[in-house]
Amino acid sequence: MPKAFILDQSGGMFPIRDHNPSRRPALVTYALIALNAAVFMAMLPSYGDDRALLGLYSTWAMVPARISMGDGYYTMLTSMFMHGSVLHIAGNMLFLWIFGDNLEDEMGHLRYLGFYLFCGLAAGLAQYMAAPDARVPMVGASGAIAGVLGGYMLLFPKARVDVFLFFIIFFKVIPLPAWLMLGLWFAFQIVGEVGASGNGGVAYLAHIGGFIAGILATYPLWRRLGGRAFWDRTDGAPPHSEARYRFQPTSVPKVRRRK
Repeated sequence: MPKAFILDQSGGMFPIRDHNPSRRPALVTYALIALNAAVFMAMLPSYGDDRALLGLYSTWAMVPARISMGDGYYTMLTSMFMHGSVLHIAGNMLFLWIFGDNLEDEMGHLRYLGFYLFCGLAAGLAQYMAAPDARVPMVGASGAIAGVLGGYMLLFPKARVDVFLFFIIFFKVIPLPAWLMLGLWFAFQIVGEVGASGNGGVAYLAHIGGFIAGILATYPLWRRLGGRAFWDRTDGAPPHSEARYRFQPTSVPKVRRRK
């Protein structure tokens, strides 16, 4: 496969769900997931053909050197809907599914869409400014999704998120407050950027730029909602009843082992 920077939610922990389903259907979040999936399916025949995939990247992925030459500005938008593998899109859409609905609930559909696109463009700009002569293409939605994470952390710092932790053979699901889970995620991006080679891989700087853009873009809404008073009213979680997850009793009868 051609070298590329991918925007991918990486690290040793993955959120499984939060405990605050949205009050209304998250139509924009669902539409974004569907659009990303549709683009991925359209690209799928090219993944076994490096020449075809390189052609797609050259046309639709963001290549900083191309933008520096005054061409391909549209790729800062189109690259947000391209992914490099099944795991790449699955990880990104999982994060968007979990964190997007509550943010859309508070912002409203159109403002949330504008927010998402703004954060994606800010993420791409951050990566571009770091290396405007780079010829490695960049693809992935997680610059925009990083903005969703930043906005979620500002509005709902104490929302509970079930996180799957794994390290070699150790794995466990634990609930964490959003500020801790997302703060650790952001720290991983900084550590990753410090150790990045610059020759392809994860575009950590785009994650960092998107996350900061998300916080800044959400700050005026947080202030209108009351700032710290909003946190006091909601206890730092989305302002509706928390979901209660529990194991359901099974109807399968128990079979006792004969002695």
